[in-house]
Amino acid sequence: MKILKVVAGLVLILIPVLVVLAPIGPLPGVFIGGTNTPSPAQWPETKGVDEIRLKVPGTVPRVVIIWVVQYEADLYVVGNSASGWVEMLGEGGPVAMRLEGNTYALTAERMSSGWEPVLQAYVDKYRADYPDIVGGFPSMDEAKGLISVFKLSR
Repeated sequence: MKILKVVAGLVLILIPVLVVLAPIGPLPGVFIGGTNTPSPAQWPETKGVDEIRLKVPGTVPRVVIIWVVQYEADLYVVGNSASGWVEMLGEGGPVAMRLEGNTYALTAERMSSGWEPVLQAYVDKYRADYPDIVGGFPSMDEAKGLISVFKLSR
């Protein structure tokens, strides 16, 4: 009986800690989860995938739940240039991506040119399901400097 109380007490302590450390909605976390998996030669179709988890390393790593778009067989993520994970990543670097149950070690590279078609594909993908959010995005002309587009490479 005493062991049961101790275990129950530990569970009650650990649940809030895990909630704080795992990403929930717009709040970043530390743990990405999933099964470490080698990157496939070709990504599966992601039209039906709304969100991935992206882990940016650091003294305290940051895991965010973020949208992903597939453009010309590559995967990309888009973020506000002033957001914490984008600032941590800078011009790019190693990241981990959790797509469904698999976690892949990748490199994120900030696109300095040619990002416009990727951003348009991103907007087109999410407009129907999230019109209020996508409607608040800056125009292509305004996006330069405000939005950062990262290519996720194997």
